[in-house]
Amino acid sequence: MRRRLILTLVLTMTVAYAALIVTLATGTHPALGLDLQGGVSVTQQPKAGTSWSDQSLDLAVDKIRERVDSLGVAEPEILRQGDTIVVNLPGVTNQEDAIRLVQVTGQVYLRPVIGCQAVSDPNAPVTSDSTGDTTGDTTADSTGDTTDTTVPSTDAVDTTAAPGPARPVGTDTTTPGASPDTTTGDTTADTTGDTGGTTTEPAVTSTTTPVPMDMWGYYPRQTSDPTQQAILPLRGEVPTYCQVGAAFGTGEVFVDAQATVGQTVSDSGWGVSVDLRTNTERANWDNAVYQCFNKTSECSTGQLAIELDGELQSAPTINAPSFDSGVRISGSFTEQEAKDLARVLNSGSLPVTLEVLSVQNVSPTLGKDSLKAAWVSGLIGVFLVLLFMALYYRTLGLIVAIGLTVSGALLWSTISILSRTQGLALSLSGVAGIIVSVGVTVDSYVVFFERLKDEVRTGKSLRNSAQRGFQAAWRTIVVADLVSLIGAFVLWYLTVGAVRGFAFFLALSTACDLLVSYVFTRPMVLLLARTQWMERRKVMGIEVATSGGAA
Repeated sequence: MRRRLILTLVLTMTVAYAALIVTLATGTHPALGLDLQGGVSVTQQPKAGTSWSDQSLDLAVDKIRERVDSLGVAEPEILRQGDTIVVNLPGVTNQEDAIRLVQVTGQVYLRPVIGCQAVSDPNAPVTSDSTGDTTGDTTADSTGDTTDTTVPSTDAVDTTAAPGPARPVGTDTTTPGASPDTTTGDTTADTTGDTGGTTTEPAVTSTTTPVPMDMWGYYPRQTSDPTQQAILPLRGEVPTYCQVGAAFGTGEVFVDAQATVGQTVSDSGWGVSVDLRTNTERANWDNAVYQCFNKTSECSTGQLAIELDGELQSAPTINAPSFDSGVRISGSFTEQEAKDLARVLNSGSLPVTLEVLSVQNVSPTLGKDSLKAAWVSGLIGVFLVLLFMALYYRTLGLIVAIGLTVSGALLWSTISILSRTQGLALSLSGVAGIIVSVGVTVDSYVVFFERLKDEVRTGKSLRNSAQRGFQAAWRTIVVADLVSLIGAFVLWYLTVGAVRGFAFFLALSTACDLLVSYVFTRPMVLLLARTQWMERRKVMGIEVATSGGAA
């Protein structure tokens, strides 16, 4: 028993302090939120006088989050409040950069596919084939979403498309593997060369401002021009880029897209069924279908790409010359992929155009002052707590002091690692959650020590009192901490913004208290209870029975 207690105590303190030393030695530290390190807050709203749908606005929020996440901005806040989207970007100081980052295109475009190429090595240059020779055949089962088959929803049509050429995609060889420190700014596709060997290259500009990368993380995200050719990333199982031509039309032709399971032998998996709206875009759709089905020079591969915000959501092959009312997009979809594509098509039927209402800079000086004030208040609070524990529990207050350092080391290391690996940021509300948790931690010590004193007053030996006291106190500690954890979870689940940060750090600190109570406080007190030092009256301020006392 004694050996096991010693091993538990030594292992706990070694892990806690070693983790702290490693994080400090490697320069790993908690990332700071907007209110502590400063940054930019951008508020956007749908353009006045335009029609939009809730689904379009939700999709815009997701697209903004994808852009911000690709930059590695620590703990950005992207909030939808009614018809307003608020984006808080910690560490971003340039207002123009922030606006460019959060402005997304809500319009869905239908673009002919000139050629697609999978990219296995982002550092290898992707060459352009000016002769028009193919490097391989694209079949209906080989390239993920690029093989989706578009067929009328009412007719049974063979879903195996004829092989289409997969032409190498031309791109700027300086962009693969570009890092945020030396990447390009927003780009516009330029077209050079003749129509037989078109090479589309993103315009490269030199800047030190980090730019968001595309969905595969290989190239800077492009701002596509629907009137020009472009090279855009395609969603699928493998990193793929497609060269697409000028848009035939927009997604406003679609209506009531739904993810469904096919009912035929050739189409028995997940797909998207969508109706066509009779409007000005219907003529553009009919023209696109005709061009792609006949594989004219405008759509030589027979594929019609669906683009949103500079990314190709799918590139189905057209397998019918015309569609009367409905379209069935099938392929190697999972259920979630089909639902995501349906949401894109529904948003395209009523796109949202966002305009910036306000841009505010949060001063880093204000953040430093707030952080300093939080540290000072926290240290003063901890000092007063330790002073009270020392005066009330005498020497047992030393155990509280050591325990708080173990908890602090574990918390600092955990938050630092989460900041580096998961983008967690420590905000002022998070600091408040940690400070509040100090009270939860001290409560655990009080419950244990008071139970220990009650056992001693009954005449039991200190050794037996410590064991029995912790068993009784542990149930109380668990119940009290579970109440705090439940409250923190409810706050985190039902709220947004700063309150979420408070709830997360309160829950993290409370969980740490549970751990430290069992693997540090318990073995420490049980071991000390076996020594002559603990039997002195001044340890707890009460008379302690000798080892031979009543059990």
